[in-house]
Amino acid sequence: MVEYKKAKSLSKTEVAYLAGIIDGEGTITLTRRNIYKNRLLVLTISNNELPLLEYIVKITGVGKITRKNIRSENHSLGYTYQTASRQALDLIRSIYPFLRTYKKRRAALVLKHYLKLTPRNGKYSPTLLRKREKFAEKFLATVP
Repeated sequence: MVEYKKAKSLSKTEVAYLAGIIDGEGTITLTRRNIYKNRLLVLTISNNELPLLEYIVKITGVGKITRKNIRSENHSLGYTYQTASRQALDLIRSIYPFLRTYKKRRAALVLKHYLKLTPRNGKYSPTLLRKREKFAEKFLATVP
């Protein structure tokens, strides 16, 4: 069995803090890497404070930080923390009890359905593919 890099265990304080940041600045979504692929679970946090995002990488042990492109002189430099798939699922499992916005409903759907609808080899039967598409529709319809 293939091992993936897992998120570190966090203290209750760290988990609550991370949940607050995600509730306020983050996104839990299903993203397509390209038009032909199935949607992938992604957790992101966008912020102008690089040290905050570096702290999140440090405590979680997963994810990466990218710099946003600046299109105007009036915009400040921004960064995005991102983790995907099972690493995102690890973090969502940890923060779920502390979420308060619509992201809690999205997290509940992910925790209940994502693993059973996502085979490790990426090969979907027609039935599983239909179920996954329905899951994605329901998930993406969960908005504030």
